Amino acid sequence: MSGDERLTGWSGEAGYFAFREYQEFRPEAVIDVLRGTSAGVVFRGMVGPTLCAELSARFWASPDRLRRSTEAPSYYLGTYHYHKTTADYLEESERTAAALDRVLDLPGDPLTAFYQGLAEALAPDGVTVRQAEHDGRRACRALLRSWHGDGRYALDPHEDRSQCTEPRQADFEIQRVLDHRVTALNICLENGDGGRLLVWNIQPDDACKRRLGLHYTGSPYPPRMLEGIGRQEIDIHAGDVYVFNGSHVHAVEPNTSAGSRRTTLAGILGFTDERTVVSWT
Repeated sequence: MSGDERLTGWSGEAGYFAFREYQEFRPEAVIDVLRGTSAGVVFRGMVGPTLCAELSARFWASPDRLRRSTEAPSYYLGTYHYHKTTADYLEESERTAAALDRVLDLPGDPLTAFYQGLAEALAPDGVTVRQAEHDGRRACRALLRSWHGDGRYALDPHEDRSQCTEPRQADFEIQRVLDHRVTALNICLENGDGGRLLVWNIQPDDACKRRLGLHYTGSPYPPRMLEGIGRQEIDIHAGDVYVFNGSHVHAVEPNTSAGSRRTTLAGILGFTDERTVVSWT
């Protein structure tokens, strides 16, 4: 492979890039990802099967569920900040909040459990955890989505950092997370078979992104440019919660059986300064 075809960037040591797994929720492991000492963590079976099934059923039954046919083909509830002005994203966040609340209003809501646990673990350090804000408006609290892409990947190789440099969101506090770690949260509600999470040990540098024309999108990275780069291949099951550094290139494989669905409750979070963690979608 010639030099101009090689993906360049930062790769972590083996200890950093080993995704730890737990059978219970441990907020301190999430803090390690937020602080950059760990690439990712998986909490197996954190959400019970009954709750997963109920949340999935509510999502698919919601009259507010939308279809996304472009960047990452999917059905979703909530809104993406991707390539919108700050005002448009926050307006959409307000408009979809009630629909999300109707789905998530259940005892033991895993999104609330996750953020409450994280907030309690960070409180002794004087850190506040909240939704991102601007001019009195709050970011969407979560995104419910089910990918239906096919081919080699259901979700093409991409990273989440580039989209946070959107010039039309220069006034939005989420761009201060770029001084720290852009962290992805996914709560798996259903995953029939297959559908592995793939994470490569590379955070592309700006020169590479600009060469590929991906500086503001972060997607898609050509699979041939990922050849030879170490990666994690993680089987994901309903009830699993996984958190990882979204600056690493990552992808999702399709399910192996027709009709299988991979539905997650997701968000992005990160430090904006030493005393604040914000979340958005």
